[in-house]
Amino acid sequence: MTVPTRMNRIFRLLTTLSLSAVFASTTCALAQTPSTSSGSLPSAPAPTMTQPATTPGTTATPLTTGQPGPAQTTSAPSPSADQQSADNEPITTIKVQVNEVNLIFTVTDKKGRFITGLKRENFGLLDDGRPPVAVLRFSQQTNLPLRVGIMLDTSSSIRQRFQFEQDSAIEFLLQILHRNDRAFVQGFDIETDMAQGFTNNIDLLNQGIRKLRPGGGTALYDALYRTCRDQMLTLQEDGAVRRALIVLSDGNDNYSRAQQSDAIKMCQRAETIVYTISTNVSPSKDKGDDVLRAISEATGGMAFFPTKIEDVAVGFRNIQEELRSQYSLVYRPADFKQDGSFRTIYLQALDPRYKVRASKGYFAPRPAP
Repeated sequence: MTVPTRMNRIFRLLTTLSLSAVFASTTCALAQTPSTSSGSLPSAPAPTMTQPATTPGTTATPLTTGQPGPAQTTSAPSPSADQQSADNEPITTIKVQVNEVNLIFTVTDKKGRFITGLKRENFGLLDDGRPPVAVLRFSQQTNLPLRVGIMLDTSSSIRQRFQFEQDSAIEFLLQILHRNDRAFVQGFDIETDMAQGFTNNIDLLNQGIRKLRPGGGTALYDALYRTCRDQMLTLQEDGAVRRALIVLSDGNDNYSRAQQSDAIKMCQRAETIVYTISTNVSPSKDKGDDVLRAISEATGGMAFFPTKIEDVAVGFRNIQEELRSQYSLVYRPADFKQDGSFRTIYLQALDPRYKVRASKGYFAPRPAP
């Protein structure tokens, strides 16, 4: 029996349970972000993260209403009580603070339309095969500041379509960037080219996109690994932000030292959702499409496959809508250990008409030295 089938059977047997007795309101100390090397790229493959199996005899508990948990913070030093009360918005990427996890996710119907207005009791959750000890906060997030990276494949294979991709990326940034949002623009072939660092200035982002030129091979995994490590993992923010990468590529990597699993793990460590837009608009699909889909699904994003070059702009518009139509769930996992291990997540809507899209897991923090 497959995992989704087994999970569906478990969820159908669920009765509504109250978690009020276990909702916590104590403030937890912050833990260090899992350490990553700032040196060279990895040369050995790492295991690919998969959907968690259900622990025998374990029932995923509906997330019923309870007392809200403490305000969430970033990895900066612990704020004062006044600062905590002023921070009313939880972080909407996966964020682990000692034994608290903050998970961002999207809900759609069978036609891919976004579903908003759901409550916490509409979902069931397993973290490493077990229900959470406590649900601290559940909310719909629409206006958190964005930290968005546009990564354009500048290899020779996309030369004929490059100008349209540039135009679509610029239009996306014009539409999505609000006052508190920031974005960067990067090209990649066998090397990465940071055309414009984080800024809210549309003119600078436009200039960065326009100065990119196609040519060379493709090192997609290296580019993702470096970008998440150097741009997203190192972000220092005073408040809650949402981190996302939009990657335009055909998904065919012919030059990377890093493996696909290395790139995915670094995106997960950097708490970054990856959306991919395929530049392969030919009738025949290839292995690059599977690569783009695997990266997006593992990080809670989505892959878009235009059938003609004009549909690239549609992919950008869909991403824009999704980034303003997401949920945030803060919970305390059971049997949590600060050992740096990867913990799997299985989140499902109890209504079978709805599909939940979330990251497949996160890395537990390591103990402070």
